[in-house]
Amino acid sequence: MIRIVTAIRLARLEEEADQARTRAREIQAQADAAWGGHVRELYAVTDRAERAEALTSEVGVLLSGALAELSEAQQELLRKDIEIRWLREVLESGVLVGRSLTVLMHYGEPHTVYAAREDALADTATHGVSASTAWVPCGERPASASTWCVAAFIYDADCKGYRRAFMPVPEPVGGAA
Repeated sequence: MIRIVTAIRLARLEEEADQARTRAREIQAQADAAWGGHVRELYAVTDRAERAEALTSEVGVLLSGALAELSEAQQELLRKDIEIRWLREVLESGVLVGRSLTVLMHYGEPHTVYAAREDALADTATHGVSASTAWVPCGERPASASTWCVAAFIYDADCKGYRRAFMPVPEPVGGAA
């Protein structure tokens, strides 16, 4: 088949081709703009997700720390409750004369009260004191001079309370003998 192309037909085909190229450039520009918008939105969503993940991680760390502190506080409360019950039992038993208590002291301040010296010594291991430590009485030096010290107290019926089993010898006042 033979086709004869005239100048008018050729001009019209060139014009349609130019219009098609112009339309293709416009469509390409719109597609590029849409693609750029999607990429910016993807970056924004990714950034928000990363920040949310970091925040979740921080909240998790804070929550685990708070739970650990709560657990420690509950254990301390339980220990104190047991100690209070035991002391109430001792007071309600009525038989206090001759009974002794052992007090674990930290820098001279009472830390915990025990029914027996062995219990106090066993508990010092939880505070970092070696189980093989040789314990000696405080003697003449003040209890505040020792990091940990164990002191015995006995019930004194005359004063209706406990007093230290070892009392340091009082020094004479003003050098008087």
